[in-house]
This record gives sequence, structure tokens and C-alpha cells, in this order.
Amino acid sequence: MTEAFDLDWLDLREPFDAVARNEALVDRLLARLPARPRFLDLGAGTGSLLRFIAPRLGRAQAWTLVDADRELLEAAYDTIADRAGAVGYTVSFPNKRTLLVHAPGGAWRVETVIADLAEAPRGLPLANADAVVCSALADLVSRGWVERMAGALRVPFYAALCVDGRERFLPPHPADHAVAAGFRRDQGRDKGFSGIALGARAPGVIAEAFGAQGFDVRSAPSDWVVRGRGVTQMPGMGEAAGRFLAELVIGHAEAARQQDRRGDRRIEAWMEARLDQVAGRNLAVRIGHRDVLALPKGRG
Repeated sequence: MTEAFDLDWLDLREPFDAVARNEALVDRLLARLPARPRFLDLGAGTGSLLRFIAPRLGRAQAWTLVDADRELLEAAYDTIADRAGAVGYTVSFPNKRTLLVHAPGGAWRVETVIADLAEAPRGLPLANADAVVCSALADLVSRGWVERMAGALRVPFYAALCVDGRERFLPPHPADHAVAAGFRRDQGRDKGFSGIALGARAPGVIAEAFGAQGFDVRSAPSDWVVRGRGVTQMPGMGEAAGRFLAELVIGHAEAARQQDRRGDRRIEAWMEARLDQVAGRNLAVRIGHRDVLALPKGRG
């Protein structure tokens, strides 16, 4: 079974993901797509990547959201419909499996597929996709998973928000190194994708695997930059930033504890100190990510 994620966490992180994603790479992807592109979104969760890309494309499009979690995909329909309604778009359900968002430039057709992605690309409807996309997925998968995907695809592959190992909590704390080391070890455990997770190696492995198949691969930074008094380019996000920072602190501490065989008290002290800083609105965090885009050469 692949790694599972909480609805509340996905909802909390969505605006921070949106700010972090590299828009130049997205624009490069969209420039290579046909008039009515079909997206296959892997590990789609509640559809945050759709909500980021679809308005930028601004024309008719079709999305197939793939995830192993039925609850997340059911929430995707509700969330997409609610967000569309909030900006004045009408929605309809022509059948039980399809949602249509009637946007000004053309309808967005949304369908879902429940599937465990561990053995991907086996069982995926690749023949019906003009682009395969994912967000916050590639660092969970194995090298074999990426190599199989690269060997199977003849269309663009876009992987957003791949961790790259750079992270910094400010102000400094004596246990920063111990927590970071434990967190990196946890990132490397098997996350249910047929092998050891790539973690910070994901951007490089994607570039290597798709480059070997003749793709033109480009990557760009897409860091989370969050401060207790707000997030870069997002004024008015102070309360959400505080909750987001607290989740980052707790998540790092819990992951480090899982890898700490000595029961080091330093990790607990680190978490308590960092949560106090969150409450005082004086913690800042940068978590390094990279977005990666692989385009097939000589096509489109």
C-alpha cells in the first residue's frame, strides 16, 4: 500500500504549493499541448494541481485524477466544484463518473480512477493522455518506478514539488542537524512504490531516466518559504502560515523520531522549542523543492 495523506494536510498545504510551483516550467508545458489537452494526474489527491493548471491553460481540457485513496478522490469532486462556484463558474455532472466545470474558455472535464500506483505505468490509461503530471509524488517513488515511467511515456511528464534536500529552520537550534538527518533517513524508506523512496534524489533521477529516453529535461526551484508573519508573495496568510509551520515542525520531529534508535531527547526539545517559536510568530522555514519537466524531443 502506498503512502496515504490526510485531507486537512492537503487542504492546508495547497496555497503554499501554489506559490512555490515554478510558473515558467508550467508555461513551457502548456505551450506544447494540443488544443484540448488531456491530463493524467498521478497521486492527484483532491485535485490541487488541476486547480493550479486549469485556469492558466484557459481553454477546454480533460483531466483524469488517479489516486489510491477513494476518500480523496470523492473530496476532489466536491472541492473542484466548490472552488469553481466561488469564482462564478457553473458545474454539472453528466454522469456519476464525470464533473464538468463550465469555464469561460471551455469546459474542464474531470474524471477519477482509483488505483494503487505502485506498479505504474502498468494499468494506467496512457494512450488517452497528452501529458502525465504529478505534484509532491516523485520523491516518494523508487528509481525503478521512474525508469518504467520514462520508458513508457511518449508525452510530456511534469513532476512538481520534488524535495531536493535543502531545508533551513531559522533561528538556528542545536538539534537542527540531528532532526534533519533523521528526516532524510525517513524520506529514504520504502513508501510503497516498489523500492526505496528517492527522497532528495528525485529531481536527478527523473532527469537521468527521461534524458536516457531522449527527452529534453529541465528543472527549476520551487521552494516553500514560510514565515510566522506570512509567506512570500502571500500577504494575509499569517494564520495559515502558523498552522503550516506547526505541521512542518511536528512532521519533521515525528519522522526523525522514527529513525532515532537512541530515543534522543534532543528531538523532543527541538519540537517544543520550534512550536514555541511558531506561537511567537518568529519561526521561518525554507524547504527546498524542484519542479521537473521532461518534454519528448521532436514532438509537438
